[in-house]
Parts: sequence; structure tokens; C-alpha cells
Amino acid sequence: MKGYIQVYTGNGKGKTTACLGLAVRAAGAGLKVYIAQFLKNGDYSEIKALSKFENITIEQFGMGKFVKGRPSKEEIAAGKAGYLKLCEILKENKHDVVIAEEGNVAVMCNILSEKEILDLMDIKPDSVEFVITGRGATEAIIEKADLVTEMKEIKHYYQKGVTARVGIEK
Repeated sequence: MKGYIQVYTGNGKGKTTACLGLAVRAAGAGLKVYIAQFLKNGDYSEIKALSKFENITIEQFGMGKFVKGRPSKEEIAAGKAGYLKLCEILKENKHDVVIAEEGNVAVMCNILSEKEILDLMDIKPDSVEFVITGRGATEAIIEKADLVTEMKEIKHYYQKGVTARVGIEK
């Protein structure tokens, strides 16, 4: 089966949800899935749920907080570790679906470079479906992708002060 490059971007809710839905669908079909979560660290509900699947591996490469201003050395080191792990996973070619969750945001925050994401797209084996999520996808990443979906916020309850809820947003 040919694998394509998908990008889920935009300022609306649903990017992570879409890639996790794809991961569950792939796992249900017997495919092997690897997810690298950039910027995240902690007890997100998807970690608990996806750990129940034998054919989904999820790892976090972040400090678990919003990056404000210049990223710290620790934040950059965590991001680089995620990048190197994705390089290894793609080169090994043992997974059918590989997801760089918040990869675009890692670029926006100067934790990864645009070139590093483009390099991941280049080393992707033909049979691997590669997904990159996060707001702020660059034009070069969008151009190189085979499928791009932009989540557009029309209305959001955050504007009324609703914070992230366990099981819905985290």
C-alpha cells in the first residue's frame, strides 16, 4: 500500500483528535502506529487509551508547558530527541503510520526547523503514512504534503472561559 503525507493544521479544534482517530482506525486494521508528541509531557487521556493497543506506540518529547518566547535548552533537547526518534522510526520502516503530533508547533516555537520536518518527509518510506499536526504549518510543508486539512475556528467555548476538559481536550 502506498503511504501519503497528511498535514492537519489551522487554529480550530480537532487536529490531535483527527490524527488519533486515524491511529485507532489503523490499529483496528492491524497496522503498526508510532506517535511522537512534541511539546507534550504528562498524563493526557490519549496516553491511557492508546496504551491499550498493542500496535500503537506513543512517546512524548516535551516539557509539558507552553513555550513562551525563546525555547529553553531543555525544550530544544526534548524536541531534538523526538526528531531523532522519528528519523530512526522512519528509517527502520517497521511502522505503517507515523505521526508527528504538534510537529508544526515545534517549528513555530523554534524547537525544530522547517528543514527538519521537510527532511522527515523526504526519508519517509513509500509505504508509510506520515502525519504532521499542529497550527502554523509552513507553506513549504503544505506544498510537500499530499493531503492538507485546515481546522478553522468558527466558534469556541474557550472564548467564554471554558478550560480544557479531561476526556474532551486533554
